[in-house]
Amino acid sequence: MQNQPLADRLRPTSLDEMVGQTHLVGERGILRRLLDAGRFTNMIFSGPPGTGKTTAANIIAKRSGMVLYKLNATSASLSDVKEIAASTGNVFGAGGVLLYLDEIQYFNRKQQQSLLEYMEDGRITLIASTTENPYATIYSAVISRSSVFEFKPVSAADCLPAMKRGLAFLNKENGTDKTAADEVLVAIAARAGGDVRCALGILENAYFVASDKLTESAIDELAPTIAGAYDLSGDVHYDLLSGLQKSIRGSDPDAAIFYLARILAGGDLLSACRRLQVIASEDVGQAYPLAAVITRACCESAKDLGLPEAAVPLANATITLATAPKSNSSYLAYHAAIADVEAGRGVVPPTHLRAPLYKGYLYPHDYENHYVKQQYLPNDLKDRHYFSFGKTKTEQAAEAYYEMIRAQAKGRK
Repeated sequence: MQNQPLADRLRPTSLDEMVGQTHLVGERGILRRLLDAGRFTNMIFSGPPGTGKTTAANIIAKRSGMVLYKLNATSASLSDVKEIAASTGNVFGAGGVLLYLDEIQYFNRKQQQSLLEYMEDGRITLIASTTENPYATIYSAVISRSSVFEFKPVSAADCLPAMKRGLAFLNKENGTDKTAADEVLVAIAARAGGDVRCALGILENAYFVASDKLTESAIDELAPTIAGAYDLSGDVHYDLLSGLQKSIRGSDPDAAIFYLARILAGGDLLSACRRLQVIASEDVGQAYPLAAVITRACCESAKDLGLPEAAVPLANATITLATAPKSNSSYLAYHAAIADVEAGRGVVPPTHLRAPLYKGYLYPHDYENHYVKQQYLPNDLKDRHYFSFGKTKTEQAAEAYYEMIRAQAKGRK
């Protein structure tokens, strides 16, 4: 029995054998067109694990005729890079060297800067891969000298050809004739959450526990319902939280509850609670002030319950927020005010608002409607307006009251 993973034994040797990434390697894919034109440049591959980044690098090296070196930034050092650069002076590197640097985000700024010398003088053609946002984790000078390509999770349907190829490979390798319906192979791929390597790993295990036919029941025992990537500090984490907030902001309860389910499936209860509480004030805000109270209560209940029961109150909060009227008037008012703070304006409050020893402050509760006109903003900002009422029913009612008490106060003078 082979100990090498099936994904490595079955690794595609041409773009045609790759699954998914049609935008890159399909008939009109940008990466395919570059290679067909003989253009071999510095590249950055970003995307989740198991989406074909290493495979693409192998294929590019083969088509370019360059010698391929592989390093992983989690364990490699600058001396490894220098050693590879030195090989360009011997006969083995005469045709050029292609360095595939996996997980480049683990190289610090100085280490990434050191790559520039070799990239600029052509000694090394760099293909760097990362599972993080390249614009946040890779030195800008390296990005400016490279073409960036995004590898996306592979859908279960797109993964089917690889699953069929994997089953045929295992049958040939072991002299068997085991079968699997297409829907079973797709179900296996779905468990991998877009990771082809993971899907082939599940398939290989399912193959060896099956007698003559692979079934979904066997898959249930071998893999969780969702095995997709979920990194509590990575891009997937932030993408799902962003999807949750934007779906609620867009008043789409179906999308909102889906993203909540994805987040909770990853076990990230606290991030869901934090984000929902932000949404209640940022995106619903003055349109339905009680949303913040309801959401807080649901989040506290969820933390008391723990998963999986926590999903019930959080689903309640999510649907409440998604279907509530929306207003960002408070959010906009704060950001307008903080812009003045950061610009150094309004340093000194008016004298009558400062410590009690200063005179001139008018106590609003001594006046009709608990309101009296006086200056509250610093002198250099006294005419500034940060807050504007929105058009929601609640805000319009508040604005009507706001205008009424001011009109009455003006009439008293």
